[in-house]
Amino acid sequence: MPAQLLNCPPATDLPAVASFYQEHGYYIGRGLVDPATLGNLDRDFDRIVSQIQANGLNANARWDQETTTAIDNDRTSVIIHTHQVQKYSAAWGRWLYDERYLDVVEALIGPDIVMHHTKLFLKPAGRGAAFPPHQDFGYFRTTVHSMLAATVYLSDSDEGNGCLRVWPGSHKLGPVDPQESMGRSASFSARFPFDDSVPVETKPGDVAFFSYLTVHGSLPNRGDRARKSVLVQLRSGSDQMAGAGHPDTNLVLRGWDHHMNRDRANAN
Repeated sequence: MPAQLLNCPPATDLPAVASFYQEHGYYIGRGLVDPATLGNLDRDFDRIVSQIQANGLNANARWDQETTTAIDNDRTSVIIHTHQVQKYSAAWGRWLYDERYLDVVEALIGPDIVMHHTKLFLKPAGRGAAFPPHQDFGYFRTTVHSMLAATVYLSDSDEGNGCLRVWPGSHKLGPVDPQESMGRSASFSARFPFDDSVPVETKPGDVAFFSYLTVHGSLPNRGDRARKSVLVQLRSGSDQMAGAGHPDTNLVLRGWDHHMNRDRANAN
């Protein structure tokens, strides 16, 4: 049987939140988005999906590789995806500065908070694709590994619709060679069987935080409910990028970027 999700401390107890995150590599903040704001974010999520599908471009982020097929044999399964929701929607742009989730981020990585990018994921009902176990480290490396994801949920997310799953404590392994840890290695997947993971079950308005060193993945959505989420990738302003990959927004959400310079500020 799969392991059970640990009881997270309330977001009002920030020292306990930081301690939990340091020990387990993840944290779930319950109800961090108020209902009125959540309604606007959900409305614009659907509008973004409609717009990218109307563009006729391939928006399917399913990893077409053997490790995916091993857990999701439906090669027609999909993950609808786009980066940079704030470039579509002012509501999402405003939410990025929301104090409630940023207070949690500050407890985890300190007072200087820089956004790397955002990413929308829609795992459709009945045909939502899986992601094999992996670290995110290989995609956007930093020097002191402060990088984390804050994933905002707009729908119920549970085992019935292919929720996020994490391997608690796996961040303590530190960076694993990206050739192994970016989801393509059968040996890496074998080290992290899904039966050893915990399902991150959330409600709309919850925010799940996890280190880019924490091994995570998800099983297919074979149920009758879509799974909707937006991931915000964040690092400390005292940390700096050590490798390319994904859009690097360099948007300071709180505090200061201690490594910003004229050339980086002028970059796209």
